[in-house]
Amino acid sequence: MTQVDFKPGELDAMDVLRLALTSKVYGAAVETPVSETPRLSARLGNRVLLKREDQQPIFSFKLRGAYNKMAQLTAEERSRGVICASAGNHAQGVAFAAERLGVRAVIVMPATTPEIKVGACRARGAEVVLFGDSFSDAEAHAFALQRELGLTFVHPYDDPLVLAGQGTVALELLRQVEVPGPLTVFVPVGGGGLIAGVAGVLKALRPDIRVVGVEPEDSDAMFQSVQAGERVRLDSVGIFVDGVAVKQVGAFTFDLTRRYVDDWVRVNTDEVCAAIKDVFDDTRAVMEPAGALAVAGLKRFVQERGVQGETLVALTCGANVNFDRLRHVAERAEIGERREAIFAVTIPERPGAFREFIEVVGARAITEFNYRFAPRAQAQIFVGVQLAAPGQRAELRDELVSRGYAVLDLTDDELAKVHVRHMVGGRAPEATDERVYSFTFPERPGALLEFLTHLHGRWNISLFHYRNHGSAHGRVLAGVQVPPGDAPEFAAFLAGVGYPATEVTANPAYRLFLT
Repeated sequence: MTQVDFKPGELDAMDVLRLALTSKVYGAAVETPVSETPRLSARLGNRVLLKREDQQPIFSFKLRGAYNKMAQLTAEERSRGVICASAGNHAQGVAFAAERLGVRAVIVMPATTPEIKVGACRARGAEVVLFGDSFSDAEAHAFALQRELGLTFVHPYDDPLVLAGQGTVALELLRQVEVPGPLTVFVPVGGGGLIAGVAGVLKALRPDIRVVGVEPEDSDAMFQSVQAGERVRLDSVGIFVDGVAVKQVGAFTFDLTRRYVDDWVRVNTDEVCAAIKDVFDDTRAVMEPAGALAVAGLKRFVQERGVQGETLVALTCGANVNFDRLRHVAERAEIGERREAIFAVTIPERPGAFREFIEVVGARAITEFNYRFAPRAQAQIFVGVQLAAPGQRAELRDELVSRGYAVLDLTDDELAKVHVRHMVGGRAPEATDERVYSFTFPERPGALLEFLTHLHGRWNISLFHYRNHGSAHGRVLAGVQVPPGDAPEFAAFLAGVGYPATEVTANPAYRLFLT
């Protein structure tokens, strides 16, 4: 293999540029176009461009780095083959590159990986090994197989040749976009391969270009590492933007990123959903959540910094989205655009109360209305209202309060949006000693049975809600009746059950609608 003798901390922007200029990516990858966004640009008051990495042969930029690494293997290394651990786009890139180069590829995936992704890799001749429930399980098994079989490990991001392959995105961008004034490039960040390569190339050639990293608020390992001055390991990561859900970033990528990235933006799930809709409205292309992450960050950056009249580029890094996930995206996009408010409102439990409430809402469109009779003097309703402008949320809340209604704003309450909205009316006053937890389950057959088996019939399940969102892991809301004397034993059960759990018994939406 072409020797790359760098150690973490030794690679600088000129090294990344040299490796990018001598890369082999175009044996498999293509130069992707830059798309204008007339609607989004007009709305934001800036020229917004999309670097369309979703148009690669595998619909992701990951092909660049994987192919560059594998194309530079020695003849002996090629004869033995390669191995990687991935349930996503890196697996597709390795499988595509292996097929193009005629190299054996072993891809270790979690057992939770959707069949469509498994089948896509096998269709290209890769050997797929399903192991464990998480990426960590699959990665550990891949390292064991690497040692056993003598294969070359192709890392998804923490390798100079991989990140230099991703850096070719920046070389293309500099040829495609010429602007006289300021230029800012927004890059989605997971393990850091894309932003390390892109920032390295841009700072070597055009240090005046501003590079902004974008991460989800619940998967911000790189931002936290940069803030701490060292790589940190997150205890857990969000599951919606799964393409960047990394607990610890790479050593090479961290060092380059902390030196060459100018600024950071973190966004929430609703903002990512809104960005998917924005890209669709301008291009009729449907991004995966990570593919729209940079667009979400660009929008928040403009809002927070008041940027106007500049050229802003977002890297749309992938479009491998499960169709099932689009339902969730559609539900949340209006909230992400701040065009929907969700309230819990207390109204009198008497005839005519609904009509009086609707009169206060006025001409605003009601997007959701959930209610069930309860033998009480007051009723709780769960209502969604479409907003013409972001500021109307506070106006409507204040108007309702001024009319004597008790209002709880649930627009930013994740539990309310994922679970409670589908369960309104399910009060259970007989469910004494109820404790409620949000669990993350692997999406595979048998996972629920394993969880229930752990209970051993010891505690009664008093509440349960699950909805498939098209990702490798599902979110479950479960209520369990735990007498105070059982608290230590139940705590031990949670520690040993093997699924991440967060107690949400004090959540206001749960208290209002489900107790």
